[in-house]
Amino acid sequence: MHHDLIIIGGGAAGLMCAIEAGKRGRRVLLIEHANRVGKKILMSGGGRCNFTNLHASPQNFLSANPHFCKSALARYTQWDFIALVERHRIAYHEKELGQLFCDESSKQIVRMLLDECEAASVRIETDCTVLAVARADAGYVLETSLGRVTADALVIATGGLSIPKMGATGFGYALARQFGHSLRPTRAALVPLTLSGRPQEQYADLSGIALPVEASANGQTFRAGLLFTHRGLSGPAILQISSYWQPGDALSLDLLPEDDAAAWLLREQAERPALELKTMLAERLPKRLAQRLCEIAWPSRPLRQYRPAELRIIGGQLKAWTIAASGTEGYRTAEVTLGGVDVDELSSTTMESRLLPGLYFIGEVVDVTGHLGGFNFQWAWASGVAAGKAI
Repeated sequence: MHHDLIIIGGGAAGLMCAIEAGKRGRRVLLIEHANRVGKKILMSGGGRCNFTNLHASPQNFLSANPHFCKSALARYTQWDFIALVERHRIAYHEKELGQLFCDESSKQIVRMLLDECEAASVRIETDCTVLAVARADAGYVLETSLGRVTADALVIATGGLSIPKMGATGFGYALARQFGHSLRPTRAALVPLTLSGRPQEQYADLSGIALPVEASANGQTFRAGLLFTHRGLSGPAILQISSYWQPGDALSLDLLPEDDAAAWLLREQAERPALELKTMLAERLPKRLAQRLCEIAWPSRPLRQYRPAELRIIGGQLKAWTIAASGTEGYRTAEVTLGGVDVDELSSTTMESRLLPGLYFIGEVVDVTGHLGGFNFQWAWASGVAAGKAI
């Protein structure tokens, strides 16, 4: 059967593209290899779906070409998606830092998208495997587990390599290569960091301890929560910095982001000279962490026994505590994939390939990666709409 367009991938970007094209009267077939669409939407945000962010802007995205995302994000903003959510009467709330979540369940977002697809006469086929894709005179020919289908245009919305247990594969990248597109190197992003050797010995038994920090690597800084795990470091601050950190890079943690640590230490020395350093640190830091820092770096003594210069050094170390991470947890737990289809070979307004007419790439498969907090969904919505309006 011939369609105006076929979309491979039933995630956020694919569904959004299908809705937009369908509303314009296009005959749309959406193919999903899993048994249902929107699986990643369903599991996101602890089952409540962090569907966008009030502060979404191009600054929240990584790409080899940081200007590429601007056009799509400007033409379909967070306010446009919020209006859609409100039209479907889905209750939502801001959790923190502009992150918007459903009050009830991420199922509501998937239901909304499916209702919109139905209204736009989109045909959806799940449990459908694409076996081969070829260019033809009339567009594109797909051999699938449900038979041969053809279309004038083809949209690749297959996501990245993150969370393989959800069915993620490198299929979209393989198709891009098949059609002559270049790929930017891919790696796991928004992912916990692992420790090994001596650092792991020093911190493994602090598993479960959490505190607010400012994490820095490669000139980027994020202030958010840090969580010690059995295998290393996690929490929002670490997930954010993982997109910028690479093995061998220094990871610096400001353990007292609200304080001038040196001034505080000197003030406490003047006011409570008999107080032990570890006892005092435990007033601002989790007790076990305070004790461990003293074991690693500064044998704990009453404050009067430190010279002011020593306290200034300790204060400086608290503001820039370094931990040598060895790697990441990888795609198994990564929320997104960094890298992907090179955006220099795509139109930023339509997401269409500059190499082949009628071929489009949207969402996570493209080399645009958002920060933690609803930004990757906003890119999915915006890039999906950009393609859907153009086809």
